[in-house]
Amino acid sequence: MSLGLLGKKLGMTRLFDQQAGSMIPVTVIDVSGNTILQVKTPETDGYTAVQVGFDDQKEQRVNKPDLGRFKKASSTPKRFIKEFRLPEGTTPPTEHPGMEIFTAGQWVDVIGTTIGKGFQGAVKRHGFGGLRMTHGSMMHRRTGAIGCRSTPGRVWKNQKMPGHMGAVRATVQNLKVVAIRPEDGVILISGPVPGSKGSYLTIRPAKKKQA
Repeated sequence: MSLGLLGKKLGMTRLFDQQAGSMIPVTVIDVSGNTILQVKTPETDGYTAVQVGFDDQKEQRVNKPDLGRFKKASSTPKRFIKEFRLPEGTTPPTEHPGMEIFTAGQWVDVIGTTIGKGFQGAVKRHGFGGLRMTHGSMMHRRTGAIGCRSTPGRVWKNQKMPGHMGAVRATVQNLKVVAIRPEDGVILISGPVPGSKGSYLTIRPAKKKQA
């Protein structure tokens, strides 16, 4: 993994490409204030990594061990902390380069927590087709049979059932950096990303697609 950015989703908007004559939907992500809190090396920790913090918070909301860790790094307390593991032999940076690690047109992966949908049935949660909609039927949007009598005689693990939907970690791969605006502290990425407005995101260089 390479060094990435932590950010907060501000919402979506659109940009117009005059040359192509098309509209590009983009997600606006605030990435200002990324700070390196700790540098891990093979000598001290057994591997090479960089711990990054984002979004300031009040000192009284942080426990004493974490507060001491922030002060040791000469940083204000942070709400969102992630670790980026680096390849062996890489010299980790002591200061975060900020938005300069990405360029317009680069492919990235965005990691976040999806919007929670609460308890949902199998039709919405898993895309079941449902049962008959005819008059008199009382099984319109139910799951139907989930097992059989003697064989297998039980319900298999991971059977698709109604339950809680959303609020899970998700990664959207191969999104393009449309624009970088250092004066506003935001980065514009094509398409939608996981999470609601105000949720935290992790942006890393794409693993499967290179520029």
